[in-house]
Amino acid sequence: AGVSKTFSGRTETKALSDISLDVMATETVALVGESGSGKSTLGRAVARLLDIDTGAILVDGTDMARLKGGALRRARSKVQMIFQDPYASLDPRFPVGRTVAEPMVIHGRASRREAWGRAAALLQRVGLDGGMANRYPHEFSGGQRQRVAIARALAAEPQIIVADEPTSALDVSIQRQVLDLLAELRDDRGIALLFISHDLAVVRQISSRVAVMRAGRILEVGPTREVLDAPRHVYTKALISAAPVPDPEKRGRVRVTVPAGDYPDGPLVEAAPAHWVAS
Repeated sequence: AGVSKTFSGRTETKALSDISLDVMATETVALVGESGSGKSTLGRAVARLLDIDTGAILVDGTDMARLKGGALRRARSKVQMIFQDPYASLDPRFPVGRTVAEPMVIHGRASRREAWGRAAALLQRVGLDGGMANRYPHEFSGGQRQRVAIARALAAEPQIIVADEPTSALDVSIQRQVLDLLAELRDDRGIALLFISHDLAVVRQISSRVAVMRAGRILEVGPTREVLDAPRHVYTKALISAAPVPDPEKRGRVRVTVPAGDYPDGPLVEAAPAHWVAS
């Protein structure tokens, strides 16, 4: 609640400004917006991969933003992150079984021997053969590597997973499989999912609520279908109009640019039940 973050350099950049957003267990909330809108910064802040200047990040009553040292290390299991590029996020020096087992050992969930067996079971849970635990990341396809990354996130038994463009580097057919897997695991394990994406079709499939961000602020948040089918904020309308038509031949991040202009970014006002718009 009230999360703000400024990056200092030659000039100061206000990356997040008084952001408040809740994500409940078994719910997926999507973050959408142009490149530079602050959605990935917010995701990294929730995962405590960067410090915030002000505000609180509450996970099951614990303010993650205030934790340091050993207390932070112990609490890190509560929030896990899945990145866009699974190959870059997996250590090429180790078999994937060790990569998946490591969080269990670090967070005291299992001994190293027990963790290896559980890692094989987790790989099976995400649709891979448990015998693949001895293989290295370069031996897997992109979709398989992302499944390994999901298994690693699950190994810590998190309460919330932050997924930053987790399917944008994958073929469309594989995207659907990974999205279905994330939704199934979310429901089975009671996980809250914060899903960051530029692809509105993906957002429509995976999320029940969506928050639209621009310049570090949330301008509209509400039920996904309501926001995407009947947007209330002028920026949301412009973002939807500017969104590219999905191309199966293209993968990776797509830069979405909305015409410059003065967009209302004041306090959020409830325009309809559970549908909030910046005034």
